[in-house]
Amino acid sequence: MSLKESKIWKWRSWDISWSLSKKFDNKNDINILLVHGFGASKEHWRHNQDTLGKYSNCFSIDLLGFGASSQPSARLDYEPFKANSVKYSFDLWGEQIASFCSEVIKSPVYLVGNSIGGVVVLKAAEILKDNCNGLILIDCAQRTMDDKRLKRSNILMNLLRPVLKTIVRQRIISNTLFKRAANPKVIKEILKKAYPSEQNIDEELIEILYKPSQRKNSKEAFRGFINLFDDYLATDLFEKVQTSIQLIWGEKDPWESLAEAQYWYRSYTNILRLDIIKNAGHCPHDENPHETNKLITAFIQETK
Repeated sequence: MSLKESKIWKWRSWDISWSLSKKFDNKNDINILLVHGFGASKEHWRHNQDTLGKYSNCFSIDLLGFGASSQPSARLDYEPFKANSVKYSFDLWGEQIASFCSEVIKSPVYLVGNSIGGVVVLKAAEILKDNCNGLILIDCAQRTMDDKRLKRSNILMNLLRPVLKTIVRQRIISNTLFKRAANPKVIKEILKKAYPSEQNIDEELIEILYKPSQRKNSKEAFRGFINLFDDYLATDLFEKVQTSIQLIWGEKDPWESLAEAQYWYRSYTNILRLDIIKNAGHCPHDENPHETNKLITAFIQETK
């Protein structure tokens, strides 16, 4: 039986789904908020929240557009305002997380983010300032398709990029791409790449990813995100946050470079730890939760 009970928080005009693990009998002064990655939800912390909740107030949340949270229509920069539409961006999600911490948790917090959730919590930490006790970034997204990362010497990509950006703006294209990806067979094949050990790839995980994709407006956050060609990189935000940072990385992540994470660790003084989980991929918190929970706990004990 799960210890978690989902609740709804009203943010602006939207419903935001969140949960809190069952509290220990003793009074906890440690607060942790878990923030999922692209296409996932708060349920992706199925092997972490209850374990971390044994010694903390451990929250998880669905970002706007994902999971069971509201899914407003995506509005791109050139599109006119329409009711219940929004520009999906790291500013938006960072403000959501910072507001949740201020209005619901109401105490300093450790923020944990996987993939794009890592960039989201970096932005939230910038807003929260001293009310963020620390950041744990798990295979933080490096956003290799962002305009700022484009190499000028890559002539072919420079030529193709404007065409690509024009194509993915079209809803018929983004909806088609989303529909092809949002089926259990494709999800399972993607998971085999993301989880190279294939540990914990089960029917529950496939359902966690598939079920939210069947909601009426689930394709809108997908459209908004794939059109983010000029937004924050993690490196834009490291020096803007004053808190301590831990990097946790799957050794065999197929999408986010371990070599770049190692460069970050050498380059930024507020990154105190880089912990590498052997044989794990993009989501080590779910693929190898025992090791990930142990590393998160160690970092919090060192910095609390």
